[in-house]
Amino acid sequence: MSIAESAGAVVSPPSQPLSRDLVLEAAIRVADRGGAEAITMRKVAQELGVEAMSLYHHVPNKDAILDGVVDMVFAAIELPGAEHADWRETIRARAFSAREVLSRHNWALGLMDSRRDPGPATLRHHDAVLGVLRRAGFTLPMAAHAVSLIDSYIGGFVLQEANLPVMTPHDVEEVAGNILEHLPADELPYLTEMIVDHAMRPGYDYTSEFGYGLDLILDALEARRGPGGQT
Repeated sequence: MSIAESAGAVVSPPSQPLSRDLVLEAAIRVADRGGAEAITMRKVAQELGVEAMSLYHHVPNKDAILDGVVDMVFAAIELPGAEHADWRETIRARAFSAREVLSRHNWALGLMDSRRDPGPATLRHHDAVLGVLRRAGFTLPMAAHAVSLIDSYIGGFVLQEANLPVMTPHDVEEVAGNILEHLPADELPYLTEMIVDHAMRPGYDYTSEFGYGLDLILDALEARRGPGGQT
């Protein structure tokens, strides 16, 4: 959909009958462009090329849309299965999937834990994650700690990544170069060292830090897994 259409210009009617899923998919597109606060009945209707009143045949109100888009986001994250023997590999794959999905829809981070009426995909997802941990021998308190720690890490990394002023190696070189121009190296030797000898080295990619940090968390949780672990 063009900018003109999303801004409220006349658009063609939807090519298929309106449904709840189509309404929620349109709401996600609206949020991807303008954040969760952009989701309104009027804007979603504009996205679909219909009158706002027609949405009420499929969703009762805006809260139902917010509940629904959160459930769709959870549904897009890889669901941990029971077939993998190594709990770390299973949870690691789920974490990378969550990061990838939330990087596309980072507006959802503020909604995912705030909704009071979680949908079926949300509930299945949480149950599956807990199931992996409990089958791996985590005590109930430690499973709760693990979920909180891992999800906080994923969400925090996604937010930090979304706000970084650099996206490519060229961006890193440009931003780091600008900082170095005004950086008193004698007064700030360790920061200078980090920029020159690490961030500006060929092949440096900040996004690889996600896997490193995640592995540290999983290793620490492994050490506390089981009845003998700390709670």
